[in-house]
Amino acid sequence: MRVLVLTVTTLAVIGSSMTAVRGQSPGSSTPPPQIVLRAAQMLDVRTGEVTRNAVVLIDGQRVSAVGSELAIPPGAQVIDLGSATLLPGLIECHTHLMARLRSNEPYYGQLVTRSQAARALEGAASAREMLEAGYTSVRDAGNEGSGYADVALRDAINNGLVAGPRLLVSTRAIAAVGQYMPFGISPDLEDRLTGAQMISGAEEGRRAVREQVGYGADFIKIYADWQYPTLTVEEMRVIVEEAHKFHRKVAAHANTPEGIRNAVTAGVDAIEHGNRPDRETLQTMKQQGTFLVLTVGMFINALEAAQSEDQRAAVEKGMEFFRQTIALAREAGVKIAGGLDAGTAGLHGQSVHQLLALVKMGMTPLEALRTQTVDAADLLGWADRVGTLEPGKFADVIAVDGNPMVDIAALERVLFVMKGGAVVKQLPAVGDSTPINNTHKKQVR
Repeated sequence: MRVLVLTVTTLAVIGSSMTAVRGQSPGSSTPPPQIVLRAAQMLDVRTGEVTRNAVVLIDGQRVSAVGSELAIPPGAQVIDLGSATLLPGLIECHTHLMARLRSNEPYYGQLVTRSQAARALEGAASAREMLEAGYTSVRDAGNEGSGYADVALRDAINNGLVAGPRLLVSTRAIAAVGQYMPFGISPDLEDRLTGAQMISGAEEGRRAVREQVGYGADFIKIYADWQYPTLTVEEMRVIVEEAHKFHRKVAAHANTPEGIRNAVTAGVDAIEHGNRPDRETLQTMKQQGTFLVLTVGMFINALEAAQSEDQRAAVEKGMEFFRQTIALAREAGVKIAGGLDAGTAGLHGQSVHQLLALVKMGMTPLEALRTQTVDAADLLGWADRVGTLEPGKFADVIAVDGNPMVDIAALERVLFVMKGGAVVKQLPAVGDSTPINNTHKKQVR
């Protein structure tokens, strides 16, 4: 019997060769044809300017040119989207793809009834729903007790195994011992039933960062507070120091004024939710370049679910509270991004509600759109890749029925989605009858 010995170097060479072959079209060295998108108009999300008779030229995964009535290259595949409006793919900045709690299911239900494999498959379903809704990039802010299944999902998407947006994942998240869900369970289950990685002390925080980065975290999520401040400034400062050493950003769940202030003092890169920041803290956030990642889209769902005038009035009162927070943040010049904070079955794919809510709370449609396009790309560290339709960036393009600058709800009517030059959604009523190749190409990150 012959024994085959493979060194690490040999395996690396084989692996890289297999990757190269997988990315090629079998039996052909001919480059793929250029794709041309045409539509009645295209929105510049930086300026709000609208280009009529819009044309987007795409070479491979990237945009090569944009403009009005550009010449069509010979042999290019033309996709005519008629009266639609073209925009860059949207960016969801705070969601939980791995969490799909069912109707009336308690938080711990997903931890005790579903394996990590099942959670990963649920995450794949969430990812597909997000992509088809026009969200071509997603920042997943904690996988809610599913280990490192979000890393596996990200890699499966990157390798073309499943359909989904580009993902930045934060894996387990970090919380103070005893200060994250689930609460009220038997202490016998403590080590096996957690929604985050629990720490106590700065060095445990440092170890958690090293572990999560080692297993594939793109950024680090911490819980600065729950009902009251939890992690100390010292603990968070060490976490930030360690994460930044690995070139990873730190996002802090923080809702109380003191919790927000502590996290900003520790040097985090983003405050998640941020319901009650004071003026002084907002000024510090502006000076440090700290993002405020708002999650107010659930108010739209609450308005839709309200069954009485009293319930509706209560929701409107909550929206007024956030309206004031947004006004203070804008006045201070704090950078704002946002997401729906979805974690239940049926909510993934509805992130546009975040934009509807922001407009209801006083933002202009363009300001709201920037929180999930150009400014969101800045938060992700992907400003050179996504967030606008410009030459050299990924061909992440959506088309909607209507003009979002006139009616932000047009973003609920997504007719066409392209990610990295591959069409992943095109409604039959839009464009011509040319068959569309929905192949999900291996992703270049």
